[in-house]
Amino acid sequence: MEKRSKFNSSIALLFRTHPEFGALVGLVLVFVVFCFTATRFLSLESLAGIVTVASELGIVAAGITFLMITGEFDLSVGSTFGFSAMILAITANAGIPLWIGFLLALAAASFIGLINGIITVKYKIPSFITTLGTLMFWRGILLAVTGGFAVRYWGTSSFLSGLNGHFLGEFRISSIWFFIVIFSLNIILTKTPYGNSTYATGGNKEAARVLGISVDKVKVINFIICAMLAGLAGCIQFARFNSVDPLRGTGMELEAIAAVVVGGTLMSGGYGNLIGTLFGVLLMGMVRSGLIMSGAPAYWYQAFIGIILILAVITNTKLKGWAIK
Repeated sequence: MEKRSKFNSSIALLFRTHPEFGALVGLVLVFVVFCFTATRFLSLESLAGIVTVASELGIVAAGITFLMITGEFDLSVGSTFGFSAMILAITANAGIPLWIGFLLALAAASFIGLINGIITVKYKIPSFITTLGTLMFWRGILLAVTGGFAVRYWGTSSFLSGLNGHFLGEFRISSIWFFIVIFSLNIILTKTPYGNSTYATGGNKEAARVLGISVDKVKVINFIICAMLAGLAGCIQFARFNSVDPLRGTGMELEAIAAVVVGGTLMSGGYGNLIGTLFGVLLMGMVRSGLIMSGAPAYWYQAFIGIILILAVITNTKLKGWAIK
């Protein structure tokens, strides 16, 4: 009995200090399974494809991680993703230098995040409702501006290559941007006073206010960070395809939230980190590619992600209970 108690205490301590551990275990298990069931899963082309998909999703998920730790959500990141990419495409075709179009796209994304944050904290509206509304609003604006047609940029540019060109065989520069974002934000989250404020805001906002933390300010800033990273990811994906359609990013918000939850971030806020999100998005990319290479129909991906998400929430809830005990 004493040994079992010590074991539970050790597990609780492990998950309290390393919320990413569960995602790492899941990632290793999925990797092993697909090594035996998926043809050419271990090829460089396959791994490059996994990292490319994970990188674009992961940049969005990184922003959502920051926001979820404060106890808020942003369901509009998919629309922000597509809207920012469309701004870059339209300005590029208008002859505006790409770097200016890129900055305009990030500014527009940041503005969307600012609006989301102000509405949520000022009017005390649940962020789920706020961002559900802005999701539909910006998607509608995008469809109205384009008339429902895709926009393609036929030019070539070293700027676009710097966003998402090839740098090592089939591997793309988007993976470098992804790792820079993940590790930079994780340092901010775990090593700076602002990171402490983010955890405190999500853990107990009333206690955070007593400590002098401007809870509303922290939430608005994290809304902006979340939206800006969604805009960055949209521009990076545009650089890969040189085109964007009005439905680009549809459903990405749910996939990104799933990756964050799988990575160990609690939906109630106050717990999680970016390393867990890194493992979560890699797991998502691995499942997507592995299912296809195993011969399973592509639509099974959503079903598997749904199961993984439910299991992750159940596991995280149990682990939180252990940690409290």
